[in-house]
Amino acid sequence: MNYEFFLAKRIIGSKAYKSSVSAPIIKIGIAAIAIGIIVMMVAIATGIGLQQKIRDKVVAFNGHVTITSYDTNNSQESVTPISKTEDFYPDFKAVNGVSHVQGVASKFGVIRTETDFEGVYLKGVGTDYKWNYFEEFLIAGRLPNFKNEDKWSEEVLISKHLANRLNFKVGSSLQMVFAKNDPEKIPNIITYTIVGIYNSGFQELDAQYLIGDIRHLQRINKWKPDQVGNFEVFINDYSKLQEKGIEIHENISSLLDAKTITDRYYSIFEWIKIFDKNIYGIIGIMILVAGINMITALLVLILERTTMIGVLKTLGCSNWSIRKLFLYKASYLILLGLLWGNILGLGLLFVQKYFKIFPLDPKVYYVSEAPVYISFNYIFALNVGTLFLCLLMLLIPSYIITKISPVKAIRFN
Repeated sequence: MNYEFFLAKRIIGSKAYKSSVSAPIIKIGIAAIAIGIIVMMVAIATGIGLQQKIRDKVVAFNGHVTITSYDTNNSQESVTPISKTEDFYPDFKAVNGVSHVQGVASKFGVIRTETDFEGVYLKGVGTDYKWNYFEEFLIAGRLPNFKNEDKWSEEVLISKHLANRLNFKVGSSLQMVFAKNDPEKIPNIITYTIVGIYNSGFQELDAQYLIGDIRHLQRINKWKPDQVGNFEVFINDYSKLQEKGIEIHENISSLLDAKTITDRYYSIFEWIKIFDKNIYGIIGIMILVAGINMITALLVLILERTTMIGVLKTLGCSNWSIRKLFLYKASYLILLGLLWGNILGLGLLFVQKYFKIFPLDPKVYYVSEAPVYISFNYIFALNVGTLFLCLLMLLIPSYIITKISPVKAIRFN
């Protein structure tokens, strides 16, 4: 029986046995697998990449968790100061997984030029500020230097969006006017020098913030040198954001409030969650389409080899042995499709990653080009899952082999 089985295996795979009907069907099946894996890889890579990119940009401006006074009323402007003598600063020892804590403050002001004006927030930062994210966003000039303890710095970092609107460049000077609570008093006017221009691509935030020395705001607000508007807390593992947010809230003063970035920017993070549903939908559709094409190819192979199946049954081959023969052939076709799909899919992703050939509208997607996330884990899972599900679907059409009568098959021939 083994001899007949392996003989049939060689016959079914030989070029001489491939008819004009099965050849194009097989090519279509391979192409469907390849196209399916490409589309799924692109969907996962861009979906996760977009989520991470948007998340990192929001984190750059706010940290993972923001600690404020309760009476800020969700205002962007710092109202009530918080002392740096709090137990959680500079090291949040009560909560594991906190990587950094920094004190900042924000105040609304108006940039005034000879021909125009713009209302923005000056975000004041100090020597404890984490510049990692803005190093990536920097497109011109350098980052401000606030390390001189004897002198306040007039250096600011401005966004590309604001620089273009107000015709600023690196080295330009600007005047920013800060109103006082008493309208009869003369407002504070500070002259700044632009030392760097950044572009996060998140226009909603780029249009709001300049980054400057926190000591100016402490002076304007008449705060002490150890007082800040709020604290920004960074954690090591974003997947534990909600858990750490609760822990942080439980380990701060009852006069303070702690909010995660998902709470502060609820609409944005709810929007990017939709990407997960889109990814699952695309994966389901692609696997279904690929499976249907492979079912069609397998049915054609079976129907074209009805006589051979009848002969094998006459020689004593079991139904399951013959079914395995066709499933082996289908597995080879699926693997061939996966191979081409991975080559083309990964090639496309790496081209986008390094050459950024597909731009996006930052007003809609918060990024200027389609970001991609490439990981061996999801690529491996995608290939194994596709192979398994396609073979699972092929078990049903292969059952037709059990219904083929040896007598009728040979007589028909």
